Amino acid sequence: MSKYPAKLVMASSNPGKIREIARLLAGHGIQVLAQSEFGVVDAIEDGATFVDNSLLKAQHAAAATGLPAIADDSGLAVDALGGAPGVYSARYSGADATDESNIDKLLAELVDVPTDARNAAFHCAATFVAPDGSPALVAEGQWLGSILHHRQGAGGFGYDPVFFDPASGLSAAELTPEQKNARSHRGKALQKLVRLINEKYA
Repeated sequence: MSKYPAKLVMASSNPGKIREIARLLAGHGIQVLAQSEFGVVDAIEDGATFVDNSLLKAQHAAAATGLPAIADDSGLAVDALGGAPGVYSARYSGADATDESNIDKLLAELVDVPTDARNAAFHCAATFVAPDGSPALVAEGQWLGSILHHRQGAGGFGYDPVFFDPASGLSAAELTPEQKNARSHRGKALQKLVRLINEKYA
């Protein structure tokens, strides 16, 4: 019977992501550590898909630390833009992109697109890589919605102020953190990944 690892490294320094994974793995006695605690720098994300980039980050962290690693990669895909910004979501408006400049560019690109043609989805790929060379575990999640014509709400980050969640009738930036985590692409992907990890080590 396999045993759960005592420690996992998260290929991120985002405390929110680390808390989320730690909460999902609670009860297994696994310590979740940020890659920054080992002095690991971010991997170069030059993959063509969210899965590619997530694997690059997890493999990089596992190789650098000798520990099993979890990573995720996510972004926004807009139907009317052929799936853009996609894997370039974080740097959509250039090398020095900010959340505000990315939203400004997105709204400008969609200025002539009517409401009923502004369908979009947040996508997330979450991966688990063990340093023993066993096959990587991959899970994906998506959050379907559409792009608003103007910003709404002051919460969240990234494209949240212009992403409309049809189930609630609110923008992602108007949801509470609990509401957002319950329906978000990242929450869905990480929950699926934890189920795969449980199957691997149970």
